[in-house]
Amino acid sequence: MAPGVESRLKTVLAIAMKLGRFFSASHPFPRVGLTLDDTEVLDLSGVGVQSLSPLLDDPNLVAQLQRWSSGHIRRLPISEVCLAAPIEQQEVWAAGVTYLRSKAARMEESDFSATAYDRVYDAARPEIFFKSQGPKAMGPGAPVGIRSDARWSVPEPELVLVFNRQGRRVGFTIGNDMSSRDIEGENLLYLPQAKTYRASCALGPWIRVGVEEAEARSWGIRLEIQRAGATVFQGSTQVSQIKRSFDELGGWLHRCQDFPNGSMLLTGTGIVPPNEFTLSAGDRVIIEIDGIGRLENPVAVV
Repeated sequence: MAPGVESRLKTVLAIAMKLGRFFSASHPFPRVGLTLDDTEVLDLSGVGVQSLSPLLDDPNLVAQLQRWSSGHIRRLPISEVCLAAPIEQQEVWAAGVTYLRSKAARMEESDFSATAYDRVYDAARPEIFFKSQGPKAMGPGAPVGIRSDARWSVPEPELVLVFNRQGRRVGFTIGNDMSSRDIEGENLLYLPQAKTYRASCALGPWIRVGVEEAEARSWGIRLEIQRAGATVFQGSTQVSQIKRSFDELGGWLHRCQDFPNGSMLLTGTGIVPPNEFTLSAGDRVIIEIDGIGRLENPVAVV
């Protein structure tokens, strides 16, 4: 490889490239943006990008973004834009019981469900379930919901795998898989009601691209829950604790399935608040994942 080409390649790989969607005062409709340093957003509409989906299909995405970032594209300070969920018409699915801690927590929910969760952790086939339609996912700052008929509600901070329309994994984002633990624990057949309801999924703020699984597995995940300005719960885990490989999870998601708009897959949680804890309206849920950023949402009853 020529020295100049090798140098440019190292530059491309060293930059933390993150894609998202944003609103601004002058443009009320969402636009696609690129950030390299979390201080400003490059408005990709200036190079003809109007949608995330076709952009994520580009097999040379990272190199293309590097070329655009070196050009004369309108740049806006992060402080002057409102970030939206980095999703359009993609479907959001979720994998469960991928961390040992999650397995233990699910078994604690009820004796009725304990055996099933114990088995799925070690089974060849993972637990995969539908979570949200893309337009229904909440973005940064938007309220996430707790069901009005639930007594035990928790956030679940998760790394999210982002797949393009060809089923190729192209990036990672942050997800909050809101859950009604009492409803799920009452009967496994109630899982769709415990997991899929109004404002039960939040995503963002960015899709990190140009990263392989080995690097993502070095990241940490942190959760903080605030109530009346005080921290009432903190926890952390490592992406490396996910039992199954990303290729394995993606393969099961796409088995016998078609995603013409692309898809996202939440990969399970390794942070579980104590059994006596439940979210309340007005709480704030803050999730941070190394390499991606910070997703913060208030809590509301739905």
